[in-house]
Amino acid sequence: MPPSRTELEGRWLRLVREELPTVASDRGWPIRNDHCFARVLLDNACGGCWYDHVAGRPAYRHASDELLGRALALGGQVLANHVDLTELNRRSLAWRGKLASLSGLQTDAAPPH
Repeated sequence: MPPSRTELEGRWLRLVREELPTVASDRGWPIRNDHCFARVLLDNACGGCWYDHVAGRPAYRHASDELLGRALALGGQVLANHVDLTELNRRSLAWRGKLASLSGLQTDAAPPH
């Protein structure tokens, strides 16, 4: 049985607010804040800027179950060290036209909407 919408959203919030930020510093990731993890995972799950694919904010509430599931799976792969978060971040920034303007890829500033 697939997870309920409430379960998907709860898992998402734990992932981006607790699990990823908890290990970010130890792993030397270029991002640390929950909204940055959400941006990176959602952008990569969409294959471009999430706000071009999701109508409404917050994105996790308005994303389809399928999209949120893809973003959650990607986050799980990041936690398991099977996917490089730094590369996902670079892709996200490139889709947003931000990559060339950043030095050191320190991207904890809020993304433009």
